[in-house]
Amino acid sequence: MAQEKSLILFPLLVLVLLVLGWVQPSLGRESRAMKFQRQHMDPDGPNNNSNYCNQMMRRRHMTEGWCKPVNTFVHEPLVDVQAVCLQGNITCKNGQPNCHKSNSSMNITDCHETSGSKYPNCDYQTSQKERHIIVACEGNPYVPVHFDASVEVSIGDQSSEMPRESPVSPSSLLPLREMTQGRAAMQHKSVSLA
Repeated sequence: MAQEKSLILFPLLVLVLLVLGWVQPSLGRESRAMKFQRQHMDPDGPNNNSNYCNQMMRRRHMTEGWCKPVNTFVHEPLVDVQAVCLQGNITCKNGQPNCHKSNSSMNITDCHETSGSKYPNCDYQTSQKERHIIVACEGNPYVPVHFDASVEVSIGDQSSEMPRESPVSPSSLLPLREMTQGRAAMQHKSVSLA
């Protein structure tokens, strides 16, 4: 009789262990939204500390197993960064349509690995800036899950991603102005002739 109960309970025990094997790893897994917060959010800011990136990259576990080459920390309240998901929708660098650009500039710190840096002694250059941020958002609630870029607003409200593009110089606009003035003069002549 005891042996029959064992044979009945054994498959049930195996089933429970299998279910726990599937469920347990997902309980400890960091969501994409939580990873974004760990890697990019620091509302309290760097306090003008030149060693900020070295400290934060270690503290936020981005130097374990390798040195993450580039990272940006945003020094604004989380609700303000989450609100970016409801602002200007643009295409992400990877071609996905779920990126959003902040309407206003935000305080950020860019961390770039220095040329002499080598794991496990990761070394970073700290650079504080005020830029518009671009984040990818997903989920329900719709929240940031990826930091895509920071952008500087240039003359005439045209955005250019830094440091990839250089700002437009006034001298490069000169031929355009001359062409526009020439076109306007031609239109004025044709109107007066009619």
